[in-house]
Parts: sequence; C-alpha cells; structure tokens
Amino acid sequence: MISLADLAEVEDIIRSVNEAVVLPRFRSLRDSDIAMKGPMDPVTVADREAEELLRDRLTAFLPGSVVVGEEAVSDDPLALRALTGPAPVWIVDPIDGTRNFVAGSSRFSTLVALSVEGVLQASWSYAPVLGRVGTALAGQGAWVDGAPARVAAASEPPALPVTTSHPVWWPAGYGRSYDALNAAGLDVRYFDACGIEYLDLAVGRRSAMILTWEHCWDHAAGLLLVAEAGGHVAALDGSAVRLAGGNALPFVASSDAAGNALIRQLITGSAQSVA
Repeated sequence: MISLADLAEVEDIIRSVNEAVVLPRFRSLRDSDIAMKGPMDPVTVADREAEELLRDRLTAFLPGSVVVGEEAVSDDPLALRALTGPAPVWIVDPIDGTRNFVAGSSRFSTLVALSVEGVLQASWSYAPVLGRVGTALAGQGAWVDGAPARVAAASEPPALPVTTSHPVWWPAGYGRSYDALNAAGLDVRYFDACGIEYLDLAVGRRSAMILTWEHCWDHAAGLLLVAEAGGHVAALDGSAVRLAGGNALPFVASSDAAGNALIRQLITGSAQSVA
C-alpha cells in the first residue's frame, strides 16, 4: 500500500503542515490561542489547524482513507471506531508534547501512522525544531535522520535508561512498580515527550519505555518505528498491543524480548506483593 517513495511524499506533507501552521506559532502563542481540554491537557490553535490540514492532505494522498486524530477524538470519542473499520486509517497527533510547545520548549513532534484493520503499515515522527525525523515501513525497516535505525544491543539487566511518564500521569499504585524496577538495578527516568522518546529508543539511546496509557495517537508511530528497528513491544500480560485499546497496562516497548519480559515481571511482581 505504501512504498518507500510514498514514505518520502508523506514526510513532505508533514513538514509542509508544520511550516504552515505549527512553527509560526512556536513561542508566539497568545493566551487566546490556548484552551484546556482537561487538567494539565492544553490544546492550541496550532494543534487544531495542523490536524485539519493533515486530514485534508493525507486523505487526498490516499483516497478512501480516514483520519483518527487526537483533537477529533477529543471532540467525538466515537471517531475511534474507524480503527477497526475496513478503510485505511491515518492516526494523527498534530503536536505530541503540547505542554512543551506552549512552554516554548523544542521537545515536541508531529506523529502520523497508517494502519489497515488494526495493523500498522507505515509511520512518521517529525520533531521540527530539533530537526529529527523517524520513518518506518512495515517489513522494510526504520530510519531516523536519514540513517537506518537499530535499537541497542540486549543486556541483562538493561544497561541503558528505562523511561516512563511523570508520576502525575501514573495510575494508583504504580509507584510500587517504579521502586521495584530501581531496586533491581534499572536506571529508571521520566520522559516529557512520548514521540521523541520513541526516536531515542529506536536509535539505541534507551533500553525500554514503560507506557501507562494507550491513546493510539501517542504510540502508533513509535511502536512501528521501534519494531522495525528490531525492538520488542508487549502489553503487561505479554500479548500484542492493540491500537484500539483494551490492553493490559502498562505496556513496554524495549530493545529486546528478554529485557521486556524482565520489566513486565518486576511490575507484575510488585503489584502481586501488595494484593
């Protein structure tokens, strides 16, 4: 469905949308450009305009396709039903790291993935200010900043940092798992921008990511990128991660299967010890 040439054309679309409506607002937002969807969950005029432009251009690029975007789902949760429908689906996060964008930090990105009946086909992760881009094509490989991407070599226990979201986003009781991971000698750190973190995992700067939520627009692009870079992804119960949700959480994206299993075992064991 998507060729290497198509991969480059979609990347051009994503870059052009950023140049048109995202970058002109970077560090130039007015108070009236920002609204709150919920506690600590801002949305800006750039998020909304970028998603609208991406919807128009991506569906024109692939006639018959549909878009599941973060802002559209925020307005109408039933839009998620498209993930399990017959049409090809573009999964879009127009600005991943909106809080960073609002604060004037360069650590934000645009995430796009293409899936068909829940199976990822291609993905794009573009951090315009940092000048980083990751692309992946199912069965063909992954590339970051123009070079083939490869996750870090396996080690036991994982030697590179294992990252997870800030505690403000943790579900009740997850702090016990964090303590168990540290006690086992893992270097656990917080991350601030999911899309950029997936880029770092795909190029061997991280051992693993532990994800405590499953919004498809945050993860779809990174999951394919890491998988095509040789990594491993599994829900807490070891099953494959489903884009439509309903996964056992947290799920783990890692450089290798053994490290993934160890992390999931430590998390599960910490939960059982207090059950």
